Amino acid sequence: MVKTIFIEIPTWLGDAIMTTPAIENIIQTYPNAQITMLGSYVSTQALGNFPNVKRVIIDNSKQQKNRYVGLMNIAQEVGEVDLAISFRRSFSSRFMMFFIKAKKKANYRRLTKEEIHQVQRYNEFVNHALHLNNKEGDLKLCFTPFKYEKPTLGINPGATYGSAKRWYPKEFAKVAIALSDRYNIAIFGGPGEVNIAQDIEKELVAHHITNYQNFAGQTTIPELIEKIAGLSLFITNDSGPMHVAAAYKVKTAAIFGPTRFKETNAWNNPNEHIVTKNLECAPCMKRVCPLKHHECMKLITAQDVLEALGEV
Repeated sequence: MVKTIFIEIPTWLGDAIMTTPAIENIIQTYPNAQITMLGSYVSTQALGNFPNVKRVIIDNSKQQKNRYVGLMNIAQEVGEVDLAISFRRSFSSRFMMFFIKAKKKANYRRLTKEEIHQVQRYNEFVNHALHLNNKEGDLKLCFTPFKYEKPTLGINPGATYGSAKRWYPKEFAKVAIALSDRYNIAIFGGPGEVNIAQDIEKELVAHHITNYQNFAGQTTIPELIEKIAGLSLFITNDSGPMHVAAAYKVKTAAIFGPTRFKETNAWNNPNEHIVTKNLECAPCMKRVCPLKHHECMKLITAQDVLEALGEV
């Protein structure tokens, strides 16, 4: 009988959201179990209100004088559980899991070299660990969509992984300007993406667009999720917010350059439109363009995005 479960979720927002079908798989298998969840501040803010999650622990071991002592302390804080599952592959995660007291443990690993979606990889891992054969469902987040007064276009110009994944502020602005007569505009971004958002805002101001709000650096993770969930239209790089939109099936233009869209696009979102140039050098999976030209993003135009969305 599994009554207590420990789950370590990924650090990044997008990766954490992509585990949600697998977590649903666990909850459906053990519907009465109480879950202790460990993750970064960002990922636990997104998933910490999941059904069955009774306790959330933020992994602050990197801030400790000795990280490994910190990880051992986390294991002690978790206490004894019936099942411990980690969706991370790092050495630090395996180290911590060694000290977790659990009747059964499972550390994430890739079970196939085939190119499949990351959601499928996570669910396949859970199926393998728990001897199940459950299909992966939709992404799930437990927040109520924000109610905008008018149809609203969301713009997300950032991407935490690196500059190679970012489309250009002027092109984002061109799309916003073209659609400003049909949609109000909401600009999103994390604390490190305020400057990019301001570049877009300057373009809007220069073109006398006033029906916009710049939320960059001003929202909590729950607020970000709620605001994206309520959008009519979303334009984004390959990023965590893209997966938020997928969870709520928001009509989305997902702009891909250096990353594998077959593995990380918006899972089960019938309203997603992938915009990519499919260059020979892509996907390179690099944080910064190794060829110095960044054509996988530079060649994508605002017109490409508008056409993909059927908003021309």
